[in-house]
Amino acid sequence: MFHTKKNNQVRQFTQIMEKDIRVRMAPSPTGSMHIGTLRTVLYDYLFAKKNSGKLVLRIEDTDQSREVEGAVTDLLLRLEDVGIVHDEGPFMDHANEKIQERGNYAPYTQSKRLDIYTKYVNKLLEKGHAYHCFCSSERLDEMRKQQQKSKQPPMYDRTCCTLSPDEVADRIDKDEKYVVRMKVSRGETITVDDLIRGKVEFKSDTVDDQVILKSDGFPTYHLAVVVDDYLMKISHVIRGEEWLPSAPKHVILYKMFGWDLPVFAHLPLLLNENKSKLSKRQGDVSVEDFLNKGYLKEALINFVAFLGWNPGGGQTREIYSLDELIEVFDLEKVHKAGAVVDVKKLNKINSHYIKQKDIDELYDETVKFFNSDLQKKYPNANKHSDDRDFLKRVLEVERDRLERLTDFGQENAFFFGDITAHKDLLTWKESTDDQTSDALKRAREVLAEINQDNWTRENLASTLMDAAGDDRGSFLWPLRAALTGEKRSPSPMDCAWVLGKQESLSRLKNAIDLF
Repeated sequence: MFHTKKNNQVRQFTQIMEKDIRVRMAPSPTGSMHIGTLRTVLYDYLFAKKNSGKLVLRIEDTDQSREVEGAVTDLLLRLEDVGIVHDEGPFMDHANEKIQERGNYAPYTQSKRLDIYTKYVNKLLEKGHAYHCFCSSERLDEMRKQQQKSKQPPMYDRTCCTLSPDEVADRIDKDEKYVVRMKVSRGETITVDDLIRGKVEFKSDTVDDQVILKSDGFPTYHLAVVVDDYLMKISHVIRGEEWLPSAPKHVILYKMFGWDLPVFAHLPLLLNENKSKLSKRQGDVSVEDFLNKGYLKEALINFVAFLGWNPGGGQTREIYSLDELIEVFDLEKVHKAGAVVDVKKLNKINSHYIKQKDIDELYDETVKFFNSDLQKKYPNANKHSDDRDFLKRVLEVERDRLERLTDFGQENAFFFGDITAHKDLLTWKESTDDQTSDALKRAREVLAEINQDNWTRENLASTLMDAAGDDRGSFLWPLRAALTGEKRSPSPMDCAWVLGKQESLSRLKNAIDLF
């Protein structure tokens, strides 16, 4: 158990910033990059850039049973997708289609550092800060069952802690399987100074003798992370709140080695809208999920930055570029409370960035969704798949309403295929058939007189509005319905501009033939 106290000394940045700033992102290659991982690496990146520091990427693959093939490649590609560039660690070598490491502290993959961990485990054994444990999994299971029955905390009972050096050596000679555990002193208070939470205190009696070296020769996370952070000169450990209960184990290990502690900052949990912990069961959680749903990298970065942080000072501004975030970011302004992942807010931010993008750049971002999604829904859309000018016109008309790039064309299928204009839909309010037919004929005549060179959005708007005069509804409604076959659509001027002169005149003729 632990409790927290305010600790003003933790917030004295002057002393802290005297050291070189080095932060690290240290994910396990167990699947797609989580949105929470993106939040952590973004804060790492912003903090490092703000303070002329370095961001290190380290792959923590000590649990080989959970490793997912291709996860490291996926991670590196997602970082490229969102525009975060680290300074050291693994990088994608696209020319040779392989991963290469760069930096002075290589290797940056833990499975390649086993000899280093063994060396430091032996140091702890020599100092009496660790011991060999030969207990079988069956014995440990039985021990935990008994602890549960007696309502004791599930902790190792130190059966092997008192083994003599000779007995340990003898059992190792007999090839008995063993792990190595850290030996936690009892009756002490362990203090974690946290930039976000202040002073957090733990009782050592509640800290288990954690396994630090497994029987397969691999270290556990707890040993590896401490050794690597020390050797790689990490100054600030920024990670999720879920790691706070592990922090006392790490503090103990630092003290066992006689090393200075890094500065800790534990970020708030990410929550679903119902305030439960963010999980895949309730929605998208991976960066790839969000990108595949048509969110721009700028919007995703902007949104994630505010999941647990804001610049303070009464600021209500929500839109920041990456460079602007670097300028205003401050770890001390990260909140303690969990942050709700509000997709409606993300949609709003994404809509803003869609509106701001240059149309050619926006087209390049959007066309992949046209190819992958829209053509499945509307097979006739295939004829437009290579018509860049046509698709850009559709995008120009739709961009002010788009919240996600995957929405492109979804509500305006009439742009991409043949339509059927029903007679009842063409009629404006109480207009007669003759009045509706005359309106359609007049609209066709007006459009036919417009030269192809003048078939612009602006000229169509002014020409058709002039032709409509004071009775716009009876003129523009039949025209819009004839062009789209829908009750709701963009304006008839925009629709005519997108469809082009020939297609617009053809659709009007089909509508006129109904009367």
